[in-house]
Amino acid sequence: MDNRDEVREFLISRRAKITPQQAGLPVGGKRRVPGLRRSEVAALAEVSVEYYAKLERGNLAGVSPGVLEALARALQLDDAERAHLLHLAQAADGSGSLARPRRRSGKQWTPHPSLQWTLDAITAGPAFVANGRLDLLATNRLASAFYYDLRTTDRQPPNLARYAFLDPAARRFYVDWEQLADQTVAILRTQAGVNPHNRGLQDLVGELSTRSDAFRTRWGAHNVRTHGTGTKHFHHPVVGDLVLAWEGLGLFSDPDLALTIYTAEPGSSSEEGLRLLASWAATQEATSATRPLATG
Repeated sequence: MDNRDEVREFLISRRAKITPQQAGLPVGGKRRVPGLRRSEVAALAEVSVEYYAKLERGNLAGVSPGVLEALARALQLDDAERAHLLHLAQAADGSGSLARPRRRSGKQWTPHPSLQWTLDAITAGPAFVANGRLDLLATNRLASAFYYDLRTTDRQPPNLARYAFLDPAARRFYVDWEQLADQTVAILRTQAGVNPHNRGLQDLVGELSTRSDAFRTRWGAHNVRTHGTGTKHFHHPVVGDLVLAWEGLGLFSDPDLALTIYTAEPGSSSEEGLRLLASWAATQEATSATRPLATG
């Protein structure tokens, strides 16, 4: 796959983030660009300047694991960035795409009954399944109520990235919107490295880049991250402020999907808020005022 632009921009962006002091190099002399010079990265990675220049032009095809590791050390990449560099190299070779099973085009994903039963069995917190481009594919009752604003969207399935950047309600819902925006783009950027042939992801990135300056700026930063665990602060339109911990779990049955569960600290006001939200959701369901958010 010709992903040279992606490789070039990622390496340049990482080089620009490392100062000579951080790399243990002398600071003397004027610098025309931020961060390290190409020659300095080459020296740290123990490769020739000419070879590193070739890599930074985007030519990762055929690069050995040892060189990739040396490059990761020189650029002080974190675990997510190292994985992203490896995925870019695999995509350049074509090995990554060959190793990943492809879905039949046009086939719509639907949750297996046992997966929906599992979601429904989680009653103390919102739980949902999303794919790599952050489509909300299946939810339990609390997640449907939690993402109340998304159920009015005309786009199906609802997409968390589109909501974050294109719906003004998201800036009220996510109390730390700037941080959430950074994380959302970093997750999509990571997914683009893992699955560069995903047309749906490419279309989403194109749409958001065209319609959102905030997204476009963040996308150009080439930051990546893994989706694992953390805490987020929400302002829900029905129950108010919620501080929730979350865990992201991969699904062995489909590596492209992840299960996310939100929970509140026991005895906290957020736990009480989730109980109120569950009661509200049950009432709405009983009166047929809402419809399930889970879609396929």
